Amino acid sequence: CHGIHSVWQPGVDKLEEGEELQCDPSAYNYLRAFDIGWPCLSFDIVRDSLGLVRTEFPHTVYGIAGTQAEKSSWNYIGIFKLSNISGKKRDLVPKSSLDDDIDMESDNSSDEDDEDGNDRSAQPVLQIHKVAHQGCVNRIRSMSQKPHICASWAEEGYVEVWDFSSVLNMLAESETDMSSGASAIHNHSPVVKFKGHKTEGFAIDWSPVFPGRLVSGDCNNCIYLWEPSSETWNVDTNPFVGHTASVEDLQWSPTESDVFASCSVDRKIAIWDTRIGKSPAIAVEAHGSDVNVISWNRLASCMIASGSDDGTFSVRDLRLIKVSYRYGCYCTHATMMGNG
Repeated sequence: CHGIHSVWQPGVDKLEEGEELQCDPSAYNYLRAFDIGWPCLSFDIVRDSLGLVRTEFPHTVYGIAGTQAEKSSWNYIGIFKLSNISGKKRDLVPKSSLDDDIDMESDNSSDEDDEDGNDRSAQPVLQIHKVAHQGCVNRIRSMSQKPHICASWAEEGYVEVWDFSSVLNMLAESETDMSSGASAIHNHSPVVKFKGHKTEGFAIDWSPVFPGRLVSGDCNNCIYLWEPSSETWNVDTNPFVGHTASVEDLQWSPTESDVFASCSVDRKIAIWDTRIGKSPAIAVEAHGSDVNVISWNRLASCMIASGSDDGTFSVRDLRLIKVSYRYGCYCTHATMMGNG
């Protein structure tokens, strides 16, 4: 029998019917929920110029999100800025037990300060600009090299590339709460609208090596390559085909500009090289059910992780994938794993 505050152990403990897990807020430096209107199926963090390593509060973060509204015409892309974020500052290396008493005193003092400073000036500020979008936004991604350039997948079956530089500049220059005008939805024309997919999809990814290079995959097993050209994109109308079911996720190699990975409902992970044709260079059955999400390790580029509909995830060494070597498989999730 577990106590009220017991820690749930994945793969060891079982959830009873109707039982729900609760997070412990003290485990986070900062934890807060924000509402931008309708539920969002996908969001992404927009890189800024405020520095990669931020150790001092308050923080600021930019992001984009796409909605799932009740009616198709009510959907929008939300470009937002969250500023004045305060939280707990923790040491990167834990202190010795001799410092516990000092830490407790410091925590108590911090809590008192938080209570005393619970005024409007200490609260985080959410600013959002809404751009009209026809239909639900299945997936949205910001380009790392040019964060104001974003790509979105629509349930209507098309992919769009947007330039949100004017919106982000407006948010950057404003330090006040824009909630009074947050309900307004603005018209904003995309840079490119590609209708070559025969059906909707969810898979999309920008290359971290080749700025502007994009791939998009649909529920009809097809993957299309986008090449940047001046201020637009040229999409190769001859798709990459190799999966036998819906393409669920795509990831470019963190080191190779011509190599990307895909995963599918056909339970496979495939590695593609755009220089050698439209078929996968390698394909391996990764799970016993739909493969919903993959993540290519940015630091150890030979490693790729995948998550499945059956609640399992695996980590593979691509140097050994030809012999179906799997570094590890972990059954830790009670429900399917997806990608936002």
